[in-house]
Amino acid sequence: VDHEHYSKERSASLDLLLRFQRLLVSKLYPGDCVGQVPNAYSPDLLGVGSLLKKYTALLCTHIGDILPVATSIASTSHRHFAEVSRVVDGDLTGILLPELVVSVVLLLSKNAGLMQEAGAIPLLAGLLEHLDRFNHLAPGKERDDNEDLAWPGIMGSFFTGQSCRNNEEVTLIRKADLENHNKDGGFWTVIDGKVYDIKDFQTQSLTGNSIL
Repeated sequence: VDHEHYSKERSASLDLLLRFQRLLVSKLYPGDCVGQVPNAYSPDLLGVGSLLKKYTALLCTHIGDILPVATSIASTSHRHFAEVSRVVDGDLTGILLPELVVSVVLLLSKNAGLMQEAGAIPLLAGLLEHLDRFNHLAPGKERDDNEDLAWPGIMGSFFTGQSCRNNEEVTLIRKADLENHNKDGGFWTVIDGKVYDIKDFQTQSLTGNSIL
C-alpha cells in the first residue's frame, strides 16, 4: 500500500516531465528542416535544441547522483538488486531516460547536424559507466557471455521485482538454453522477460503453430 501511495504521489510530476520531454522531441523532429546546414537552422529550432541540452543535463545530473547509491545498495545481495531495480524502474531513470535515449537516436538518424548543435548526446554518454556498473550486478552475470547479457529475456524479470519476493531464488534461462530446448521438441517462449512453456497449449490450440 505504501508503495502504491508513493507511486501515485509522484506520478503527476513524472507525467509532466514526460510530456515536456516529448514536446521538446516533437519540436525537433525534422519537417521542413531536413537537409539544412547548421547555420540555416531557425533561431526557434536552435532554442529548442538548447533547451533539450539543459533538460538532458539536469536529468543526467539526477541520474548520475542516484545510480552510484543504487549500485552500492544493490551490491549487497540478489534480493537487494531486485528491490533497487524496482525502485529505479519507477524513477526518472526507468521512465524518462529510456524514451529520451531512443528519441535522441531517432533525431540523430534524421538530422545529425541539428543534434550535434544541440549537444545532448555527450551528456547521455556520461551515464554509460554508471549504468554499466549497475547492470553488472545482475544475478547470473558471471556465467553469461556478452551475447546472452544483451538478450532481454535474462534481464526483464529483475526489473519487475516479482521474481525475487520472499527471497526466492531466480532461475535464469539463457537464450542458448531456450533455443536448444526448442530444437529438442520443446516450446518455450519469452513474454515480458519471462520464459513460458506453452507445449501443452500447442497441442490443444486450434490456431496452429504459425500464430503461436
